[in-house]
Amino acid sequence: MNTDPIADYLTRIRNASAAKKKMVEIPGSNIKREMTKILFDQGYIRDFKFEDDNKQGIIRIALKYNPSTKVPAITKLQRISTPGLRTYASASEMPRVLNGLGIAIVSTSKGVITNKEAKRENVGGEVLCYVY
Repeated sequence: MNTDPIADYLTRIRNASAAKKKMVEIPGSNIKREMTKILFDQGYIRDFKFEDDNKQGIIRIALKYNPSTKVPAITKLQRISTPGLRTYASASEMPRVLNGLGIAIVSTSKGVITNKEAKRENVGGEVLCYVY
């Protein structure tokens, strides 16, 4: 049994990217689906597909690499808020990742959004992870 599904999600993407895999399969959930959509919208992954089975579903993610240098688009995925130590930020204290070049994924009352969207909508929440 997995106690931290978000950490498992990030670790699977991190490991597949380090191994230069083209695809990675992850057990699905609503928060993972929203995080995957954010990664796609921000240009960190090439494509994704949600498949439903009789259980929780599967998320298939096509990883993105630089065509000439084969460097992954995601250089770092860092879990911030853990089940043992939750990390929250208000709209005014929203973190800047890599001086604005990266993103923080934040769980707010308006759903799972990036730190830039949270600041624009003036809403705080739980800082799930940093991506750059």
